[in-house]
Amino acid sequence: MRTCTAQTPPKQYRFVSGTEVRARPGSSMFHPGCARTGAFTLVELIVVLSFLALLVLLAQTNLFGVLRRHTFRSQVQDFISTMQMAAASAAESNHRYEMIIDLAEQSYLLREITSSDLSAILDEEIITQGWFGDNCRVSYIEFDDGDYTNKDRAKFRVGNAGWQYGGKIVFIDESEQPYAVMVNRLTPIIDLVVGDPALVTPKTKEEVPFL
Repeated sequence: MRTCTAQTPPKQYRFVSGTEVRARPGSSMFHPGCARTGAFTLVELIVVLSFLALLVLLAQTNLFGVLRRHTFRSQVQDFISTMQMAAASAAESNHRYEMIIDLAEQSYLLREITSSDLSAILDEEIITQGWFGDNCRVSYIEFDDGDYTNKDRAKFRVGNAGWQYGGKIVFIDESEQPYAVMVNRLTPIIDLVVGDPALVTPKTKEEVPFL
């Protein structure tokens, strides 16, 4: 009797890390190009990139705001430190100093007074100079004797006994927020105050009661 024997496909083997592994015919082990690999679609990639761009934009906006505030504070603090340095040096010596603030040029100059002619500024008298930027400008200056200016030069003089006049220098930042640098003729300390407070003027002899 004649019989039919079905032929079985040959066994296929693959060595993986030194171990013989038997695989079924048609398995992806022998067709690695048919194996599915995870990947982003174009739409998913666009969404991720858009989200990252938004995060970068927000971070830059916050950073620029911090830098602007830092720049304003730095410029005002440099100005205050210069005035305090002049007051401290005058208190320890018989030297006199003058801080000249030019509102038109938005600049300041500290010099040592060495002659009786206060209108002339000698090169050897100049100690330091500074400039204010667009985000830190002087709005106006008021003295405690009633003088006021918003366009000319203003001068604060200090000697061994302290400041000749007190007053306030009002700065404006980029957001139009005012800050006042307060100068007190009774103390060498210079204060920075948020806002534009009223200036305390010294009392006259008629206003001081006698006991």
